[in-house]
Amino acid sequence: MSSEENWISLIASIGMAVGPPLVYADQAYSIVKKKDATGFSRDVCAILLIANITRCFFWLGSRFETALLVQSILMILAQLALLYICILYRPRTSPEALGVSARPLNFWQWNNYVQYVEFLAGLILCQAILFLIFGRSQTFVDILGFLALGLESTLPIPQLISNYKQRSLYGFRMSTLLGWFGGDTYKTVYFFTKQSPLQFKVCAVFQLSIDVAILGQRVAYGTPPPPTVLPGDDDLEQALALENDADGIRP
Repeated sequence: MSSEENWISLIASIGMAVGPPLVYADQAYSIVKKKDATGFSRDVCAILLIANITRCFFWLGSRFETALLVQSILMILAQLALLYICILYRPRTSPEALGVSARPLNFWQWNNYVQYVEFLAGLILCQAILFLIFGRSQTFVDILGFLALGLESTLPIPQLISNYKQRSLYGFRMSTLLGWFGGDTYKTVYFFTKQSPLQFKVCAVFQLSIDVAILGQRVAYGTPPPPTVLPGDDDLEQALALENDADGIRP
């Protein structure tokens, strides 16, 4: 391989490692700016955290490209930060804010950040024990790979469902959507050109197809505020004041 090809390969690997985690920077900024996480499904964080933790153990057994391992580590850190922001600015209509959850054990709808961290710590411990016991089995390693990549490929599905329920992409940044689509296109090409394990290729193609569906939702629904978005306190007070003024001038 020539020096030029080495540089291209290095740049591609760096882009693969750093690009996907950076996609969520603008989403986090938007939530902080609005002080409202409405429109962004927190389940996205769950999928990415669980999938990338599992992928790290898959790497221990398969030793695929180091860039993909670095990507997983950076993604875990990015999603932990984004999850904290989502909890800090959770919508007032969220299940945990209302005290209502239809999920078993209120999964991923807990009240505080520590509960999420405790769950993830337990997940890491369980996977570590299983890897110590079955890590030499290629079948176990392959299953880990399909679990990690299969779960990650479902990443856009919670957002797809959330968009469908709201009939809107309100709160979901276009930059995040384009980052998903562009990133998944890039990594699909990357996996095929780098001859990555089959798990990566199959799951990347599936994930890209869901991205296309969300792009279709963007065209069909647009970004109008859904009925579940409540006005802020200042807006509510202003509305009441205007109503009182109107009552005062009525004959």
